[in-house]
Amino acid sequence: MLRARRIWVTAAAVLAVVGGSPGWAQAEPSPRSEVAAQQLPSGWSFTGEGAERQLVWRSGRPVPMGDARVEFYAGDRLLGRPEAAKDGRTFRLPLEDALSARGLQGTKGLADLQVRAGGRRLDAAGPAAAPEERRAAITPPALAPANPVDPGKPGSYRTVSGEYTLDSVKLPGFPVPVEMKAVVVAPTGATGRRPLALFLHGRHSTCYKPGTDEISGAWPCPAGEKQIPSYRGYLRDQKLLASQGYVTVSISANGINAQDAEAEDAGAQARSSLVRQHLARWADWAANRPSAPAVVRNAPVADLSRVLLVGHSRGGEGVNRAAMDSLYRPPADQDGYGGPVRWNIRGTVLIGPTIFGQNPVADVPSVTILPGCDGDVSDLQGELALDGTRGISRGTALHSAVYVIGANHNYFNTEWTPGQAQAPADDDFWSDPDAKDPVCDVGARTRLTADQQHKAGASYIAAAARLFVAGDDRVRPLLDGSGRRAPSADPARVLTHAVGGNRAAGILPDGAVTVQGGGGRLCSAVDDRASVRCLAADSGGESPHFAGWMTRREVGRRAVTFKWSQPGTAVHVRPERPVSLGGAKGLALRVVVPPNTTGTQLDVSVTDTAGKRATLGRVRVDGLPGSNRTASYWAREVRVPLSAAASAGVDLRKIRSVDLTPRSRSGQAWLIDAWSWRPDTPAVRPAALPRVDIGRLTVKEGDSGSRTYRVPVRVAGQGGGSGAVRVYVQNPGSETVTNRLVTVRPGEQSIDVPVTVKGDTRYDYDAWQFVFVKAVRGAVIGSYTGGVTALNDDPRPTVTVAPVADRVTEGQRLTWRATLSAPSGTDMSAILEVVPVGGGAELSTTDVDPAWLDEVSGESPLPERALSSIEGLYLWVSIPPGEVSAELSIPTVADSVVEGEESVRVRVTDFDEGTGEPVPGPEFTGTVLDSL
Repeated sequence: MLRARRIWVTAAAVLAVVGGSPGWAQAEPSPRSEVAAQQLPSGWSFTGEGAERQLVWRSGRPVPMGDARVEFYAGDRLLGRPEAAKDGRTFRLPLEDALSARGLQGTKGLADLQVRAGGRRLDAAGPAAAPEERRAAITPPALAPANPVDPGKPGSYRTVSGEYTLDSVKLPGFPVPVEMKAVVVAPTGATGRRPLALFLHGRHSTCYKPGTDEISGAWPCPAGEKQIPSYRGYLRDQKLLASQGYVTVSISANGINAQDAEAEDAGAQARSSLVRQHLARWADWAANRPSAPAVVRNAPVADLSRVLLVGHSRGGEGVNRAAMDSLYRPPADQDGYGGPVRWNIRGTVLIGPTIFGQNPVADVPSVTILPGCDGDVSDLQGELALDGTRGISRGTALHSAVYVIGANHNYFNTEWTPGQAQAPADDDFWSDPDAKDPVCDVGARTRLTADQQHKAGASYIAAAARLFVAGDDRVRPLLDGSGRRAPSADPARVLTHAVGGNRAAGILPDGAVTVQGGGGRLCSAVDDRASVRCLAADSGGESPHFAGWMTRREVGRRAVTFKWSQPGTAVHVRPERPVSLGGAKGLALRVVVPPNTTGTQLDVSVTDTAGKRATLGRVRVDGLPGSNRTASYWAREVRVPLSAAASAGVDLRKIRSVDLTPRSRSGQAWLIDAWSWRPDTPAVRPAALPRVDIGRLTVKEGDSGSRTYRVPVRVAGQGGGSGAVRVYVQNPGSETVTNRLVTVRPGEQSIDVPVTVKGDTRYDYDAWQFVFVKAVRGAVIGSYTGGVTALNDDPRPTVTVAPVADRVTEGQRLTWRATLSAPSGTDMSAILEVVPVGGGAELSTTDVDPAWLDEVSGESPLPERALSSIEGLYLWVSIPPGEVSAELSIPTVADSVVEGEESVRVRVTDFDEGTGEPVPGPEFTGTVLDSL
């Protein structure tokens, strides 16, 4: 059945019980797809019936295959993640599955329909695409001082390049094998074993037809089409690293891109498996050179103890998972690589990454590049690759965010860049001619060209390699919020902040913290209640720190927010226990202020447990260039020295509170966190943490009673102590979620998560109950979502149609009754199509109620014409759950014209389960008599 083949959409429909380049909505559905769509917005329609009924949105222009998930919303409620048609414009979601899974009934759940991707509206001029309000002028920040060491400068080695293709590999859950293809760029003349940098591209179209603009997501590519070589898009970055002595390889993942729509984790585990498959081959070739492909034999021997992984978009999430899987083995039935780990991943670079599970690897250093004009992963959720590591493990791994003002998503890959790519390509930050974006439109002062952007990206990839792999601490100030720049990245304006490294004790609002004074309060990063969430819906932009997750409310992700209209009143932030700043050089704070604001000044003070207080210094925080289409509510890192506290006799080992006193006239700020700081980069030793993976159990619902099942939750690894995870469970037949904090102890193999399934004898849709999990401390999360699916085991009721009033006088209603053979647990619909009569006079458009005609067809009665001449004219009715019948009718009108009998013919219509095309059924005739 169509529903069975698209069951992944149902699964995704409740993954986020929450509140690409877009196209403009356009009313272009076929006449048949307009059945029962009278109340839907322009561009939306229904197709199908019963279990095959779908909600359809068609864009006025193609929506390129990208990394952010396209999602249907009703207001702030996620309905599901639709399947894209081959035309790139049409998106379909099994309607009743989504509504049933969320505990909703009927189309009343479809108010305020929206299409979003990465937090951005795709369908219409919604809040994210509204005209810009009057703001301060958009001004790029001044160039920071140059760092003495610039890793973006080419090295002394010449380079050699070539490709290899191996046998494809079969990955769990992917029906078609995935290619093992890569391009290698390596130094020539380099002696000894050389570190290895592996690149993984993101989700993009897979095939194109040369000489046309046609692209697709097929795999393998059909005859007449060529593969889009996304893996060749990082050759500039590879050549830079190779000139500095690195062996580099960029691998192809088109086979995953074409199939990951049906993966519950969007392909993260598959990408990890592919990365580790390639690393295993390189380990083999390092041990047995004659077995290697020619291009590998012509390169220096790779040192697998020094590996850097670089991933773009979903490739970023993929290399993050590969780093995790290399330290903490995934479940064998989910893994596409079961061999030994013969490599050591020293760090990762994540470029505009997705991180749907928000489960970064705390003990592997990382650099996350955030493109300020990202039109695909536009919420910049990759920020959680940093924020999500806080408090999880030892905290010695440095995690850096590199915010590149004016960079889009695609131009880090030349094969996704217009004018440089072999296949059709575009700028993912689309331009609206009616509402120019002051930050990101081409030609804006802050927008980078493709070459400028790629050059900046290469410099900061090289900086990560230099710090994490080569251990050169002189480049750390480029990455850790110290405010230095790489001249090789000019003229790009690049800002950084970081967590971990030599940061130690501090204040994290996620924990037990109290806030007093100055109008300050703790706010929630993800919450559907306006009174507690950190960023208001009408703030005119987004914050990467507050990117959404799986639930409409998330426990434990917080910040301190405060707003003032006059200076001088301190906000006191007090942790549950005193913190020690002993041995630190300064206090580092990450502070957000609104975009395009300048000159926010705050005095930073500390108070010890004895009540001694000292002002450490004054900081100035400027907002990023931003618009209501950018995620520019991003924290700037500021630091104050601790010398004043020492001079004042404050006991830095027992700090009771950190105080922020506004000194600018008015403003608003959010404190993300504060840490003791000192220079240098410490050695990283990964902790032995337990790993948690959630699976999915499929059962039959049964005919009666309730049965309790246990969600399959796997805990692996002994660990050095207990950890904690937060488990969220969707309540049956509801969109509400409960949560609990669970302690994970060494040696445990599971977490008890019971789910109750109620049996009945009514036909309904498969019931999906979801469980999500997130690390809190001392644990890592692999598969972050699962649950129980209760399969419907009751037959679908049959629908019969019979006349109720099929011979009436004009002015009365022709009526037929649709009757179910048994009550259903969900909406069932009946459809009658108006078809030409076999003979005699046919009822015309002026013989029926004009308001009814407009409602069902959008047509006017004039000029007078036969009803059947209106293409795709349908009567439609929904039979609500628990009821067995409903009526369909045609209201006629009386007139003063003497005329004979007129008739209308209607045909029961069903829809083919495979194609969705109408299937004709019984026909009925209705006759209208003259009233004169």
